[in-house]
Amino acid sequence: MAVQDVALAVEASKPGMPQLDFSTYPNQIFWLVVSIVVLYFIVSKVALPRIGSVIEDRHNAIANDIEQASEFKRKAEEAEAAYNAALTEARAQAMHIAGVAKAEIKADVDAAIAKADAEIAAKSAESAVRIDEIRASALKSIEEVAGAVVNDIIAAIMPTTSDEKATKAAVAARLKG
Repeated sequence: MAVQDVALAVEASKPGMPQLDFSTYPNQIFWLVVSIVVLYFIVSKVALPRIGSVIEDRHNAIANDIEQASEFKRKAEEAEAAYNAALTEARAQAMHIAGVAKAEIKADVDAAIAKADAEIAAKSAESAVRIDEIRASALKSIEEVAGAVVNDIIAAIMPTTSDEKATKAAVAARLKG
């Protein structure tokens, strides 16, 4: 049992964790410095140039995209200006066409009115002639009827004095006013 006791005593005298064993600190510090230096060289010579090139590529891509966006914006503004100019020209042309159409319609309406006025004037003149003929015929008929009535009245009142010429002259003078 003595061997076992010695093994247990040796085991008990060893520190529990190697990180906490103060006798190994210089060795741990050396390997820590070596690891950090190796890691620094790996990062500075391999990883950082790759990251830098990716960042530079990304910066160039963003700058290129911004330049393309400004070019597209300029083209869009030019297209909008051209569209507005075309729209203004189209509106002016539409107004001109509407004015021409309005003038043509006005000319057609004026011609139709002039034609209608001429037809109305001709019919009015024709009607005036017919009215004058009817009026003259009516006045003549009135004179004849008035002369006949006056002659009949005179013959009934005074049968012995009957002068047809005098009664016609008297009726005609009275009808004239």
